[in-house]
Amino acid sequence: MSCSDAPSHNLFVYGSILEPAVAAVILDRPADTVPALLHGYHKYKLKGRPYPCIVPFESGKVNGKVITGVSDAELNKFDVTEGSEYERVTVEVVRMDNSEKMKVETYVWVNKDDPSMYGEWDYEEWRVIHADKFVEAFREVLEWNKNPNGKTREDIVKSLSDD
Repeated sequence: MSCSDAPSHNLFVYGSILEPAVAAVILDRPADTVPALLHGYHKYKLKGRPYPCIVPFESGKVNGKVITGVSDAELNKFDVTEGSEYERVTVEVVRMDNSEKMKVETYVWVNKDDPSMYGEWDYEEWRVIHADKFVEAFREVLEWNKNPNGKTREDIVKSLSDD
C-alpha cells in the first residue's frame, strides 16, 4: 500500500453522505462508520438546496457518523463532491458507541452568515425524497472531475437544487 493509499483520516459526516449508497459512490467501497456527536455546531437547512450545512454555534450539537480509515485519495474525492462552499476543518467529536473523543475532519459551510440558512435539516425526509438523485449526481461529479468535458461542477450540482 502506498503512502497516499494508507487509511489515515477519519471524516465526520452529517448530511447526504450519511446515506450508505452515497458514501459508497464516493469511496468506491462500503464505508466503515461509527455514530458520533459534534458539539459547538448547528446543522441548518439551506433555502433552495436539498443538502445541509453546519456552522459554529456555541450551544449546538450535530448527530452524524465518522467514516473511519479514509485514504488521502478518498479524502480528495470528498473535497471534490463538497465543492468550494464548504471548507474541510479538524474538529473533535464524541463517539456514541464508547464515549471516546476523537479528532476528525468535517466540512463546514464557508459563509457562516449565509441568509439562506434556516431551521434544522432532516435526514429521514431527505433520504425519502433525494437519496437516489444524490447517488447519481455524486457519481457524475466524480466522473466530471476525471474529465470535465466543458462542463462546470455547478452544471452538475444544479440538478440537485430544489425547484
